[in-house]
Amino acid sequence: MRQFIKDKKLFIRRLFLIILDVLLINMASFSALLIRFDFRLGQIPTNYAEAVLSYAVYNTITAIVVFALFRLYNSLWKYAGIDELSNIIFACVVSGGIQLIVMHFILRIHVPRSYYPLSVLFLVALISLSRFFYRYIRRLSRRNFGTYQSRIMIIGAGEAGNSIIREITVSTYVKGMVVCAIDDDKDKQGSYIQGIKVVGDRHKIVEAAEKYEITDIIITMPTASKRIIREILDICKGTGCALKILPGMYQLINEEVSVTELRDVEIEDLLGREPVKTDLPEIMNYVSGKVILVTGGGGSIGSELCRQLAKLEPKQLIIVDIYENNAYFIQQELRNEYPELDLIVLIASVRNSNRMNWILNCYKPEIIYHAAAHKHVPLMEESPNEAIKNNVGGTYKMALAAHKHGVKKFILISSDKAVNPTNVMGASKRICEMIIQAFHKKSDTEFVAVRFGNVLGSNGSVIPLFKEQILRGGPVTVTHPDIIRYFMTIPEAVALVLQAGAYAKGGEIFVLDMGEPVRIAELAENLIRLSGYEPGRDISIEYTGLRPGEKLYEELLMKEEGLQETANKLIHIGKPIEMEEELILKEVEELDKAAKEEAEDIRIRIKRLVPTYALKDEKTI
Repeated sequence: MRQFIKDKKLFIRRLFLIILDVLLINMASFSALLIRFDFRLGQIPTNYAEAVLSYAVYNTITAIVVFALFRLYNSLWKYAGIDELSNIIFACVVSGGIQLIVMHFILRIHVPRSYYPLSVLFLVALISLSRFFYRYIRRLSRRNFGTYQSRIMIIGAGEAGNSIIREITVSTYVKGMVVCAIDDDKDKQGSYIQGIKVVGDRHKIVEAAEKYEITDIIITMPTASKRIIREILDICKGTGCALKILPGMYQLINEEVSVTELRDVEIEDLLGREPVKTDLPEIMNYVSGKVILVTGGGGSIGSELCRQLAKLEPKQLIIVDIYENNAYFIQQELRNEYPELDLIVLIASVRNSNRMNWILNCYKPEIIYHAAAHKHVPLMEESPNEAIKNNVGGTYKMALAAHKHGVKKFILISSDKAVNPTNVMGASKRICEMIIQAFHKKSDTEFVAVRFGNVLGSNGSVIPLFKEQILRGGPVTVTHPDIIRYFMTIPEAVALVLQAGAYAKGGEIFVLDMGEPVRIAELAENLIRLSGYEPGRDISIEYTGLRPGEKLYEELLMKEEGLQETANKLIHIGKPIEMEEELILKEVEELDKAAKEEAEDIRIRIKRLVPTYALKDEKTI
């Protein structure tokens, strides 16, 4: 029934246009005669008038058929633009050409020669006016009599902004009206696009938002750098308006600009990091066609590793994870996305030497990405033996198995908390790095570590926690007003991990450039604003004090390590610190054994291995 009604409406609309065109076609014909004789009706020779009248029926039918062939009755005229105008012109010219051939050359009907071009001009004018007049009236009625839920400011008056304004203007589902635009281009300021005035540059954003009572701001600058977007967002935060942004052009499907592509401003936009660039052929050279194993493959970093590796055509991808739900979810995702991928998902603990040796013997991986680890700092402070058993013991057993089974590359995912650690988790990661460097000296396997800071959106990171607290109405809890952290998105970090693997020769600790550090308090304020609230007024921020083992700031490099550049400006190499590998590995075995026995002096034992560990006088649990 609904389809019938829809078809009926379409039929009525087309019938109306055809009837209207019949009138306009004949009006154009007689108007051409009138203008030829200076609008003096009595001066038109009778034979000319009779000639045009006698051919009127044929001319009308011919024009209607031509219009139908040019699909003038299939267009949605509320979206009419330059393409529709071109179509009208071509259809009218073809119709006029047929009229000329039939009347002048075939039927030998004599009318003034100027009649033919004049009739075409009038026809183009009348048909165009009829179509675009509908669009104009519709737009005018929406602006004057429509009900709007939002008043919109467009930032970026280029092609993308023009497209968005046009779509919002004719849209029935966008309950908003564009009232002004902003652009830094001085040539555009004061001009109009789609009837919307460009009122100034970015420095006028706050003033214009207040003057025009703006409720929503849309940033339409898909080719702008991340730095510029961040600067504009910083200004927009002062307006209290809801923010939407058009993704970068590289993110848009087929580079098409549409309202449907608009998304909410994310915290990543406020960081202002430029997209990470990697050498894809170089990465594929060492990954494609290889058997690859990822431990902790269901976790935040591990699952993204699996996603990016799956695109690079490995011979086989093996996921090892102790948490069956995580393993199941990534398994289903990859099977749906890459049905041709040879995917193996195994439930196993890296603590289990026998299980790890069996897996490596059975599947013979050539590359291992070791992402399995406990990483929650406060939890590991409460359970230090578990941190050692899983992080240190798991890494040692995995590295030993890789050495025994001739794995080509072993890449450890490390942390900036390993540098001058003040907590058990960071100290355990530093020991993992030492294990990697020790094995490198005695093995043909290329053992390397990649060290980076916090990743946005990972399990247990501050972003999901803050969002949850905001949803509950606050307060948002921050440990200290001056605490800072380095941040990177998970896909960015993983892309650089893959690139570092291409540079690996063995024994390196790769350090990722995390950009500028971010104040956590400022991050919390930005998230509150992005959620439509005002910090301190709608949602408060509470400072709870530094947690056990927590630093005010993280370091990515120890003084002794120095720094060496690579071909990628975001990847550096820390110089290996000299160590007695056999002694280190022996102490690691003893530490793992002590952890299994739930040693109460585990922190003191950690301190022996990691002299830079800032041991505090705390009771060990």
